[in-house]
Amino acid sequence: MNIRTSRVLVAALALCLLPQLSLAGDRKPVRLATLVPKGSSLHKILLAMGERLRDAPEGGLKLTIYADGTLGGEAEVVSKMRIKQLQAGLLTASGLGQIDESIKALQNLPLVYRDLDEVALVREKLAPLIQKKFEDKGFKLLFMGDVGFVHYFSKQPIRLPDDLKKVKLFTLPGDVQQVDLMKSLGLNPQPLEPTDILPALQTGLIDCVPMIPFYAQIGQFYKPAPFMLDLDWAPLVGGCVVLKELYDSYPPALQQAISSIAAETGKQVMERNRVEGQESINAMVAAGLKLTTPTPAEVETWRAFLAPIYPKLRGGVVQAELYDLVMQTLQAHREKKPGEKQ
Repeated sequence: MNIRTSRVLVAALALCLLPQLSLAGDRKPVRLATLVPKGSSLHKILLAMGERLRDAPEGGLKLTIYADGTLGGEAEVVSKMRIKQLQAGLLTASGLGQIDESIKALQNLPLVYRDLDEVALVREKLAPLIQKKFEDKGFKLLFMGDVGFVHYFSKQPIRLPDDLKKVKLFTLPGDVQQVDLMKSLGLNPQPLEPTDILPALQTGLIDCVPMIPFYAQIGQFYKPAPFMLDLDWAPLVGGCVVLKELYDSYPPALQQAISSIAAETGKQVMERNRVEGQESINAMVAAGLKLTTPTPAEVETWRAFLAPIYPKLRGGVVQAELYDLVMQTLQAHREKKPGEKQ
């Protein structure tokens, strides 16, 4: 091979590489905000999702993750998405509810779900309806999931509803209906941002916080609130959303890759949290957390305590059509399991 031929081949090779180099330097930027603690397993799963999106077709995406609530609470994150300062968010039902209240059917029904399999069953049933409602609001719901059941962590033991009435109870801000329902039960809700939970417990602004065990451990909430009511109150639900306008602007191959990678990420989040939930309880018990496990009769007392609010939840906090679909789905499921109490 002479020098002239070599130069021609090098030039041709360089031209072949130009499209790849251009795509690598022109990845679409996506800013995602979340309350997920930096360095946690959830944060690491998000970082892994970002790495996979970098290698997606059509140049991929450049995902930048803002963890720890550094860009504000969830309502603020949604507001920033609406004005396109942010393009995506990993949010709990509180934040997702700022977009569309349909998500509340999966979370805002205390003591309705008996186990996480029921939660998953209902989520699968409602997913097409909820996704459509979010798209109508301009958001693409990439995945939904749960991170386990919420439990009450308190400064003093809570066993019965009368005990709960005596405490100053943390609740998220911005949900007037939820606060009014809690007050109708004789409870004393204190709306605060999640970032304020620990100092509020330490200063006595609140006495009790409903929280999944993993977050109670990583946030150290169990130290000023060393008692946990071992009652599966309600699932903590969340999901990942991106601006639909942005998603629709991508080529079909990239859309397909984003949806596939996001769905796999959602599964990883749930699988990890199934394990971490019990691991967190075990670790906190070893560090001094005390569990209060209600008897079957006491569980029924809790159900009776909540009975008056279910008619208010239907068509109020939870959209009537979705409330009915939840109950119908659970009834049909339980009828297939002989001997289980309805």
